[in-house]
Amino acid sequence: MKHIFALAVLSATVCAHAQTNDLVSTTNFLTRPLSRRDAVETALRQNSAILRGRADLRASHGVEMQLRSAAMPRIVTTGYYNAQEPSLVNETFPGTSNVFTFPNQKWQADAQLQQPLYAGGRITSSLRSARLQREQAVLNFQATVADALLSTRIAYDDVLVAQQQILVQEASINLLSNELTDVQHRFEAGTVPRFNVLRAEVEIANARPRLINARNQYRIAKNNLVNLLGDNLPAGVLEDIPLQLTEKLQAQQLDLQLPGAVARAFEQRSEIAALRKAEQLRREDIVNSKAGYKPSIQAFGGYQFRSPTFENDLSKELHGWEAGVNLSWTPWDGGSTRGKVVEAQARYDRARVDIEDEQRRIELEVRTAYSQFVEAKEVLESQKKVHEQAEEALRLAEARMHAGTGTQLDVLNAQTSLTDARTTQVQALHDYSVARSRLLRSIGDDLQKD
Repeated sequence: MKHIFALAVLSATVCAHAQTNDLVSTTNFLTRPLSRRDAVETALRQNSAILRGRADLRASHGVEMQLRSAAMPRIVTTGYYNAQEPSLVNETFPGTSNVFTFPNQKWQADAQLQQPLYAGGRITSSLRSARLQREQAVLNFQATVADALLSTRIAYDDVLVAQQQILVQEASINLLSNELTDVQHRFEAGTVPRFNVLRAEVEIANARPRLINARNQYRIAKNNLVNLLGDNLPAGVLEDIPLQLTEKLQAQQLDLQLPGAVARAFEQRSEIAALRKAEQLRREDIVNSKAGYKPSIQAFGGYQFRSPTFENDLSKELHGWEAGVNLSWTPWDGGSTRGKVVEAQARYDRARVDIEDEQRRIELEVRTAYSQFVEAKEVLESQKKVHEQAEEALRLAEARMHAGTGTQLDVLNAQTSLTDARTTQVQALHDYSVARSRLLRSIGDDLQKD
């Protein structure tokens, strides 16, 4: 319940903040760097999924009010005016020639305060349903927020890795350019054949598409992030959004064992809690359906105004208070109530199956996320010294070639290995960060505070 209360406070805070800062937009970050926290806060304020969830939350409040109204008193006003052809109200007394003339116009107005006293269990059930409806709506909103924050964090990491991949490919081209310059000097000096120059030029030509692709991925990643932040770009912004991020890819530590992760997911995931609320709501539907077997009692009190029974002067009136109790009961309705009970019971059984299925789905999600996290962690560990080793291998290959004991192919292979090592290391950091975020989401941890 503390998570539900915390989210309700968060929702109220975000709503108030959004109302007082309607002009705040991520376009502010086009001129200044965007931190991860800025991205999360902006998503909370502007992300389309969260805005839709907030609207659903307000709609559920309306449903809650409707359910509570079953136990609340109500004021009902009625009135009518009736006019008839005089011939319809003139009657002859049987056995005589006397004609009795009744008023051909009538009017009446009532104002009543009605209070349900007993409805076969519907009243208390409606109050319980209202509470469950509110709690379920908050839990559903919590899941919406968590999914939106996960998407935002992954999109932020996608921009970071795309930016780093550009640097890796630029460094690769710089290495190949230096190699081409060195080979051209050697060719001019007559120490290497023209073939070596052509090979170096081909390697540069092959590397350029990878740089072009990295730049394109960077542009796409920035567009995706801005879209998740719910921002409309101003006119004049071209395909390359001038968005700069302040964070770097990091491998934040996470100590978590699988059994504990599954247990925390069952305890914290709002999806399971929301389905438990749905199960309780279906149980209340059974109570409401069975109420059709029982009588209902309603008390009322009010004041009535009407025209006199035997006067045709509409300016005259009779008025006074009225009070009473209404009792209604339908001993047999042709099986309608029984049908409602059978339907409600079946929906309740379905809700219980949904809970079991959701628990299995979430356990699978946790196990998959945990396995992916372990893989990302192992890959990252394996890449710790590969970059240094690849740089040392390139240095040795260049030294051997200058000494005449190595070949150009050795240098090119070492340069390719260094580029691959840099690429793998950057991608490993990204995959670790994404896997960590997915694992935290799968166990129901709040991604905003991370």
